[in-house]
Amino acid sequence: MKLKVTIQIMNIQQIYYLNAVISNNLNMSRASQALHTSQPAISKQITLLEQELGVVIFHRKGKHILGLTEVGREIHYRSLNIAAEFESIRRLAGDARDKERGSLSIATTHTQSRYVLPAVIQQFSARYPKVQLQMLQGTPRQVAELTSSGAANFGIATESLQDFENLLVLPAFRWNRVVLVPKKHPLTKLKKITLKDIAEYPLLTYVAGFTGRAKVDEAFLSHGLEPHVAIAASDADVINTYVRLGMGIGIIASMAVDINEQDLVALDASHLFDWSVTYIAMRREYLLREYMLDFINFFAPHLTPNIVKQLANCENQAEFSSQANKLKLPFYS
Repeated sequence: MKLKVTIQIMNIQQIYYLNAVISNNLNMSRASQALHTSQPAISKQITLLEQELGVVIFHRKGKHILGLTEVGREIHYRSLNIAAEFESIRRLAGDARDKERGSLSIATTHTQSRYVLPAVIQQFSARYPKVQLQMLQGTPRQVAELTSSGAANFGIATESLQDFENLLVLPAFRWNRVVLVPKKHPLTKLKKITLKDIAEYPLLTYVAGFTGRAKVDEAFLSHGLEPHVAIAASDADVINTYVRLGMGIGIIASMAVDINEQDLVALDASHLFDWSVTYIAMRREYLLREYMLDFINFFAPHLTPNIVKQLANCENQAEFSSQANKLKLPFYS
């Protein structure tokens, strides 16, 4: 009598499903939408994975996932590397088939996608019309998580990216701030505004963790000032609206000034606050296709393909910091 033996083999689909559930905050519904499949299909594949490995990856209560088990966290960490290597193989094959065709997903904040990236995207699309682009917007933390998990090829933000050890974080450009006021505001009569001048008015600026807000808070604190932040928002468009309504004066990124808005005046504030740096990040082990290297170069001209490769090949953080500090970062006006 012959015994029939069934062997289950862990597959890349299970890895993708696992990573998708975790990157979507353990929300099966959102994971299924991101993967364009059904919740039962994801649940089945994760169950098969657990059965094959003989361990429990998720803590559950009924049908609800509560969190990762200790071994589940380790499996997730290694599964990210597996997914990244698989994507590298696909990119390598893609280059061999057609260097001009592929896909590129970019996770970024409202400020970058609204004010910085349009010209870059236009230049890139003109050069690579066959590359499908996907833009993912979120908070700086969400941008970092999407990039770290592999859900996005690139992450572009000012904060949070450096919190993830598996990301190669490259400095793109420096920027500072302006004070936004109505056209006939008293501050427009001053030759050079001070922090004390600004602190006399209700402030409208970014929420904590967005667009260099920490630099603003640090400047006032270092001068012993406690300004009244009347409204905090996640993007400059909202701040502009409430400045127009007379709710206060705005402190926004200089890159977010719309020169067509003639009813508002942008006063230089670069002498009041430390410069901030916007970064572009990617997973360290990703194999970057030619068009991806070109995108980085379009976004940050000093980051040529050779420079990116040199930084990616640094053996430790000290070597990376030494090389990165030699870069001459442009100032975004």
